Amino acid sequence: MRKFCIFLLLWLGVASAGALAAQHHWTAAELAAKNTAAKGGARALHAIRTLRLSGKLLINNGQYQLVYVELKRRPGWVRAEASLQGLTAVQAWDGKQAWQIQPFQGRKDPEQTPRDDAKGLIDDADIDGPLVDYAAKGYQLAYLGTEDVDGTQAHKIRVTQPDGDTLTVYLDPDYFLEIRIVARHLVHGAPQETVSDLGDYEKIDGVYFPFEIVSGPKGAAEDAKQKIEYDQAEANVRLDDALFHFPAAAQAK
Repeated sequence: MRKFCIFLLLWLGVASAGALAAQHHWTAAELAAKNTAAKGGARALHAIRTLRLSGKLLINNGQYQLVYVELKRRPGWVRAEASLQGLTAVQAWDGKQAWQIQPFQGRKDPEQTPRDDAKGLIDDADIDGPLVDYAAKGYQLAYLGTEDVDGTQAHKIRVTQPDGDTLTVYLDPDYFLEIRIVARHLVHGAPQETVSDLGDYEKIDGVYFPFEIVSGPKGAAEDAKQKIEYDQAEANVRLDDALFHFPAAAQAK
């Protein structure tokens, strides 16, 4: 009987703690701090100067599988490569200029990309994610309560960027890592929304990164989404400037 009473008291204590957590009135700043800590802490994040991620890009429910490599470098540079049957598509941003090579569309020469068309790519260039050092980035946060994300009551935070575009970030209530980001960008005067679901987090040099990302236009059917599955990540590898800059030979034409 005594063991039962002890068990009951322990259960009530856990239940009370859970109830208190549910009743906690979070602020966006508190959740941003939780997110930073959950990823590994500011010091570990800032120590990662470059990141090389590799894996595969799945399109049309996996009907097409491309070799995928993404390179990131502070302060906000990115290059993504997708290869299939000897052809490699490239998208890159060096902090000032976005450019691309699209051989699958019959264009094998580098082309400069208007900034509006590269907004999603620019978001991806952020190694830390939108909630880390948000004030230094000029972002404003607003906590919007919780919302169901595939059965999880996720914390919902609106991030307003300096140009007025927004990212709505959904955090897992137990681990405080991003499980969904909805990006709303104004592209050539028209709003566009992209939903990205993040998961399968793994630790690289003391920092957790998502190894699975499924993304597509808001409301898109499953076969209209793309899925990235990383199988390898390396931090602080040497990445030459030329990988990110618009090729000089193309610039000279």
